[in-house]
Amino acid sequence: MCKLVEGVLQLLFPPLSDVRFETVQELEEFSQGLKVNMMRILTSMEQDLPLPAEEVAEQMMQKLPQIYELLLMDAEAIAAGDPAAQSIGEVVRTYPGFKAVAMYRMAHALYELQVPLLPRVLTEYAHARTGIDIHPGAQIGTHFCIDHGTGLVIGETCVIGNYVKVYQGVTLGALSVDKAMANIKRHPTIEHHVVIYAGATILGGNTVVGAHSIVGGNVWLTESVPPYSRVYHRPQIDVRRSADPANAINFSI
Repeated sequence: MCKLVEGVLQLLFPPLSDVRFETVQELEEFSQGLKVNMMRILTSMEQDLPLPAEEVAEQMMQKLPQIYELLLMDAEAIAAGDPAAQSIGEVVRTYPGFKAVAMYRMAHALYELQVPLLPRVLTEYAHARTGIDIHPGAQIGTHFCIDHGTGLVIGETCVIGNYVKVYQGVTLGALSVDKAMANIKRHPTIEHHVVIYAGATILGGNTVVGAHSIVGGNVWLTESVPPYSRVYHRPQIDVRRSADPANAINFSI
């Protein structure tokens, strides 16, 4: 399944492909091959699907244009939000944040189609490749920007709006891991145009970060904040100047 979805990404973004498509017919044949492989995988688990495997595969293929548009917006947001990014092409080819979001968007489409197991297979594959852990059940809006991203965790019932930017080490998690909470919202809601800096932890299903807010690095947040908030962690840092160590290390044994 992971190889199949890599193929889908190559279909959507030909620069990622090992094969150069010279004609529309070659592209269509490649697309049809992906659909056949998807149907083969889904047929093997058809007893657990809500619809016949062929219908699920067809619905998934019909979702690809929408997924492509979402991924283009994600790539644009990353390119615009990272001064180091030279182009959208560079983002698509090399950025782990884009890779993780691409796998998530594929997995989320399967999740919405009530396909069991495979969505988690895809996001865990992305997790292993990028260090970014996004549950396929999370709801993520457009223009999602992950800067660096290593250690990022986004839980199953998390809701993220449009134009949200998150850095590495951010956790959008639950206050409790009690199994009884499996079917309730236990992860936070992040509204539009929010920036969350490195190492921030935001927990709880009732926690809402209002639109246009900034959550600073290493913040621990378990309560809602209104729109346009600035939330910072203020560590106590003691900086002292020591004597010149030159004489201290000038000794012989």
